[in-house]
Amino acid sequence: MRNRFDEQLTRLNDELTTMGALCEEAISGCVKYLTEGGAAMRDAALEADRQIDQKERDIERLCMRLLLQQQPVATDLRVISSALKMISDMERIGDQATDITEIVENINADAPVSKTHITDMANATIKMVTDSVESFVKKDISLAKSVIGQDDTVDALFDKVRGELIEGVREGRDSAEALIDLLMIAKYFERIGDHAENIAEWVIYSITNKRPG
Repeated sequence: MRNRFDEQLTRLNDELTTMGALCEEAISGCVKYLTEGGAAMRDAALEADRQIDQKERDIERLCMRLLLQQQPVATDLRVISSALKMISDMERIGDQATDITEIVENINADAPVSKTHITDMANATIKMVTDSVESFVKKDISLAKSVIGQDDTVDALFDKVRGELIEGVREGRDSAEALIDLLMIAKYFERIGDHAENIAEWVIYSITNKRPG
């Protein structure tokens, strides 16, 4: 019975890893759509979000089977409950990547993306998502804690982007509407970082039975 349970826990890890990779694809897709344009990039980001939604449902069913068909001990219960919390945050990451994509569809082609640190924010949030899921699979508390620390980097980049955009408005060198759209995109990336931080905190809880903070 325990061997079967362990096999299903391994599958849970695999499914979470796949969902994390889809989150990376969604973020990368919306960033490429922002910086390069093209319907293919837009469609890739939207398709990744659709798959994230499906993966959330698949993992929820798996977790329910683990809870109902097996007899998990306290440690197992923490792992399963943490996984359920994590997929909720990952689903929100997919939604926010879609929100970014929808803003990009309406943004001016000459929006000053290259004059800001938005792509740096995107890369930082992708790393946070990747590391948070990996910390769960490897049960690596140090890596989870590093994700929490990385959120400060994303927040600092948001402040930098906001300053750059405000400066653009003051100088009148770019469309105010485009600058506001870019600020909204940066805010979504900041929120994605917050969700990755949440995932890392649930990882720590699953291992230690304590939430940071």
